[in-house]
Amino acid sequence: MNDKNNAVPGAPWWKFGHVWLVLAGPIIVVIAGFITLYLAVSRPDPVISEDYYRKGIEINKTLEADPASLAPAVQARNHAATGTPAPARAADKP
Repeated sequence: MNDKNNAVPGAPWWKFGHVWLVLAGPIIVVIAGFITLYLAVSRPDPVISEDYYRKGIEINKTLEADPASLAPAVQARNHAATGTPAPARAADKP
């Protein structure tokens, strides 16, 4: 017997769940791309001020003014980089 003549027509492709499982990933990526494009176009980056260099120099001057205030940060940075124990402070001694 010839089975081609007696074949039952199949269901349309959109009725199979596996098709939607395969298509869901690319569809989500395309939608996320359009959302990202919208956010990029609707919220532009702020313009840097004309005197950004002068402001940076002023910040550096204020940091150089009192190096004692940075001592704990420098000590912690050096300890993290070398792995050596920090020297005992007078407040830590019994």
